[in-house]
Amino acid sequence: MVLQRSIKIPVWGNSRPGAVVVAKLGNVQATAKADQQGKWQLTFPVFKEGGPYVLEIVESGKPGSKIKLKGILIGDVWLASGQSNMEWQVQQAKDAEKEMANANYPKIRFLVVEHSKLVKPQTDILAGKWKVCDAVNVKDFSAVAYYFARKIHHDQKVPVGIIQSTWGGTPIEAWTSREMLLTSPITKAKTLSADTLTVDREDFVQDSLNGIRFWDIVYNPQNNADKIVSATEYNDADWTTIDMPKVLKDFGIGYYEGMVWLRKKITLPASFHQKDITISLGHPEMNYSLYFNGQEICKNVWYGNPTHSYTIPASLVQRGENTIAVRIAMLWGGGGLNQPAEDIYITDGASTISLAGKWLYNKDVETALPKMLNYQYYPAVLFNTMINPVIPYGIKGFIWYQGEANAGAAYDYRKLFPMLIADWRKRWQQGNLPFLYVQLANYMKTKPLPSESEWAELREAQTLTLSQPNTGMACTIDIGEGNDIHPKNKQEVGRRLALIANKMVYKQECIASGPSFKSFRENGSRIRISFANTGSGLSTKEGKEVTGFAIAGKDKQFYWAKAIIEGNEVVVYSDKVTEPVAVRYAWADNPECNLVNSEGLPAIPFRTDEWR
Repeated sequence: MVLQRSIKIPVWGNSRPGAVVVAKLGNVQATAKADQQGKWQLTFPVFKEGGPYVLEIVESGKPGSKIKLKGILIGDVWLASGQSNMEWQVQQAKDAEKEMANANYPKIRFLVVEHSKLVKPQTDILAGKWKVCDAVNVKDFSAVAYYFARKIHHDQKVPVGIIQSTWGGTPIEAWTSREMLLTSPITKAKTLSADTLTVDREDFVQDSLNGIRFWDIVYNPQNNADKIVSATEYNDADWTTIDMPKVLKDFGIGYYEGMVWLRKKITLPASFHQKDITISLGHPEMNYSLYFNGQEICKNVWYGNPTHSYTIPASLVQRGENTIAVRIAMLWGGGGLNQPAEDIYITDGASTISLAGKWLYNKDVETALPKMLNYQYYPAVLFNTMINPVIPYGIKGFIWYQGEANAGAAYDYRKLFPMLIADWRKRWQQGNLPFLYVQLANYMKTKPLPSESEWAELREAQTLTLSQPNTGMACTIDIGEGNDIHPKNKQEVGRRLALIANKMVYKQECIASGPSFKSFRENGSRIRISFANTGSGLSTKEGKEVTGFAIAGKDKQFYWAKAIIEGNEVVVYSDKVTEPVAVRYAWADNPECNLVNSEGLPAIPFRTDEWR
């Protein structure tokens, strides 16, 4: 493990009631007496970075009770938490094979807290142990946390420990304590309603079993469907016709969770015969399997082939008619094949045939997915089992990547996020511990006209949270992916978090974030925007014209604006708005925006208005 330098080191555990516990870290000894429940806690004095040390703990007067832990380092420990973008593993992210092969960092260690959900605060994590960062272990670590830790280790020359406590899809309320949630009218009623759950309730067990069954169906075709439905002779006469590419919301079946099969028959020219050919599915959402003439070509489980392009061996290519089948998951309101249509095709290298257009689909081929109640979404349940047990482990600070699950009620996040920060700081009793977080990346379709956006509103709530003491935000508005809620470039996310840590926590002189809105003033038909964090000046990516600004008059109707950089200011105007009163920048789900500072860091999205 890694223990936190420069603070008194807390060590705690259980023994017989009233027993004296003696602990030794290196040559330093500390003692504690257990209370009536057998709980004890002791502290070692401040250590500098270094090691390895041995920690020995023994219950006085009880032979054979000694615990001996070796190889302990003293350095900086960060708690990494949030939903799937923090949980996303190194093996799922960009350049995975290369990064894993080079991950030889014995002084970086991770403790990945296993998923667990209960309605009462726990004193122990369900499972998880400290692992040294090497080419084998690193694959399961949070990619964001690993790239953050790697840069901190490199820049600060200290061992780094990461306690990773993450769960995909979870809202911020699940990570906040019940006591804190009851202090806000936003969360009080929902929190009290969850009190009907009890620790021994069978629902928890059944929900976990349903979860196992759920993923078994998602990953494994049921009732031999893969053999039957993918076959060329399968009768699909009663299937529904659909134009592809389309995603779930365009299928016309409403919200749906389950496995959907797609089939398309295509006649290939004679020139394709006896050749290896290439098929591209473009931009699928969710995991899928691809079949050609009854043979499985790929099984893409979240982090498979990122190009979604595959070779079909010549032995499978038939003269005339061939059958393509795709088994794809429809989950959480998503699934299907994204635009553009020109990215789905089949080619022999010389000729290309589009696969866009008429396909057949059927959502009732396989067993229905079991209904899951997802108790991990309930108020306080993850705080109880995945945060409370690691308090009061000595830490340097927190890194956090979450918010996607709260975008539907983004305005509330203005209150909920500072609540969580205050809650955790109070419980750790280490003062205003640094709290660094990632602002939501660009995602979804780029819209042609300025419009409202829940994701923009959530990003604004994240920016407003910078008013809390000792907080820092990494803006990622330029490194998201329109068709993937999990952008692959986690290296840059981790690097930007580490830049903020270097400046804010380690007091290095550096430019740590992109331009941030400072003030604005109306200047006739133009509005001048002033920025902080400009470095040696504002510019745009690749030196192109400034994009991403919209402007409005008193009628609150926004139009795309022209924008000119003048020093640390941007002058914004539009022929369609003669008396402007408000400007917005990068205010969209997936904005086209390119303003950066001299370090190439992106300007943080903002608006000058406070219109609801």
